[in-house]
Amino acid sequence: MSFETIIKVRFAHVDAAGIVFYPRYFEMLNAAVEDWFEEKLGFDFRTMHRELRLGVPTVKLNVNFISPSEIGDELTVIITPRNVGRSSCAIDVLFTADGRDRLRAEIVLVCMDLIAKRSTEWPEAVRSNLLANGCDTTA
Repeated sequence: MSFETIIKVRFAHVDAAGIVFYPRYFEMLNAAVEDWFEEKLGFDFRTMHRELRLGVPTVKLNVNFISPSEIGDELTVIITPRNVGRSSCAIDVLFTADGRDRLRAEIVLVCMDLIAKRSTEWPEAVRSNLLANGCDTTA
């Protein structure tokens, strides 16, 4: 089951050529992941970071930039979970607008203990929600 959110391309996102400067896509992607965690998985980043002292860093990122985006474009960001492990989750992400794919990414996120600075098991509620939202399990 996929999660969708809309991100409007703003002046701050574009470069002198008038197209999205590629690092801004990563900021948008992170915002979409944050929304996905809160809206679909029931795990907001404030609680996660401040109370539980957990983070979800990206440990693998494979991106294809397909077509440029310009100021004013409304990008639909679609996150599709693939699989979940003990402490990791693989997702596919698609940015699309006006019938054209703009960016595709394969990402691996890891649940991290922010104090110990190492991976840790997903909280059971998050893991359950990941599985309920389309993730397969990995060995």
